[in-house]
Amino acid sequence: MDINFEYYKIFYYVAKYGNITKAAAALGSSQPNVTRVMKLLESQLKCRLFVRGPRGIRLTEQGERLYSHAQAAYKHLIDAQEEISGQDPGSGGTIEVGATEAALHLFLLEALRDFKMKYPKIRIKVHNHSTRGILKDFAAGNLDLAVITTPFVMPEGVQCETICDFREILVGGTQYKRLSKGTMRLKELGGYPWFGLGRETTTYDLYQEFFEKYHADITFDMEVATSDLLIPLIQNNLGIGFVPESLAQPLLNRKALVQILVDCETPIRSVKLISEKGRGNAMAADTFYRYLKSRPMYMERTPLNF
Repeated sequence: MDINFEYYKIFYYVAKYGNITKAAAALGSSQPNVTRVMKLLESQLKCRLFVRGPRGIRLTEQGERLYSHAQAAYKHLIDAQEEISGQDPGSGGTIEVGATEAALHLFLLEALRDFKMKYPKIRIKVHNHSTRGILKDFAAGNLDLAVITTPFVMPEGVQCETICDFREILVGGTQYKRLSKGTMRLKELGGYPWFGLGRETTTYDLYQEFFEKYHADITFDMEVATSDLLIPLIQNNLGIGFVPESLAQPLLNRKALVQILVDCETPIRSVKLISEKGRGNAMAADTFYRYLKSRPMYMERTPLNF
């Protein structure tokens, strides 16, 4: 099938803006011409890509599939353009980074701040999702890099490197101070309200396996979408839960939280840097990748290739 690649470029802009008039303006074209090209593309692909309505257009299922590929292809072309242009590493460009909440607070926020001070002309887009959502975006080619927390299963063709390890501790609000007097048996805590990440997350699976291992009949009374919601809820005495020790420590020092010691060790988790094996990043993304690896917190370990 011999289809003019310019059609795909126009399709990308129409799908991106969800509006033919806006797409035509961005392309420096006219609305009738964009409409004509989209009809030609639908005719040659033998499928409907858009559903047109009074508020604009929306993609059909086939349109969504095509857009995911067109979006990745457009990004790769822009990356290649930056890579071969010979520009200075700090002269500009855009980096697409995926990050979980825990990875943001444990490592990435400070790294982003310092990087922007050093390279102010480089733009950064941070996509904040669950680990599974970020890996899906990465596999689709929508991200340059990802900074996520274990556990997860990596797809093929990626490079996974450890930034740092961390351990989570069990904490509660001040109303749970009585539980901090000594070491508790994990299975004795099943009667208290618990907080944890939602069952669509890999962290949920991790702790379900952890509870089963120590024969503790514990279920989460409240599930949250992101880890940054855990500490405020626990601090307000709504229940107990596991949170990264370094994030809880300031509140423990102020006695706004109490640590509940348990008779078993929680799993060691890691913040990981995900990049694509065997493909060079755009100059801006490569600059950021090298900068992350140069930071003191970054652990010198051999990359794990899958």
